[in-house]
Amino acid sequence: MLSNMDRLVSIGEAAKALGVSITTLRRWEASGKLVAEHTAGGHRRYDLAKLKPELFRSEAEACRRTVAYARVSSHDQKDDLERQKQVLELYCARQGWTFEVIADLGSGMNYQKKGLKRLLES
Repeated sequence: MLSNMDRLVSIGEAAKALGVSITTLRRWEASGKLVAEHTAGGHRRYDLAKLKPELFRSEAEACRRTVAYARVSSHDQKDDLERQKQVLELYCARQGWTFEVIADLGSGMNYQKKGLKRLLES
């Protein structure tokens, strides 16, 4: 049978899982935003099941939106464009970000692309 401490991870592992620094986790704990278990030796341990990135974002961060941009220069590369979009979507989703992926097909020297204009206006 697993004890409660067997489900918990170190501060370094928790920071990595959330994509923040160890200092940030300590600050969140000091402010009461996050509760850590402590080992007999006084080391912090965190339950990964309770570490949801969206729970720790400030209101300003929650309103932020990430815009990712993918572009290829020719119709022959349309499959490459789809792969780029998938990679960007996966990365943004894993970071827990609210995001939008804008994609364009056309030369990098053509600044009149619809997606590029939309990106610059965002």
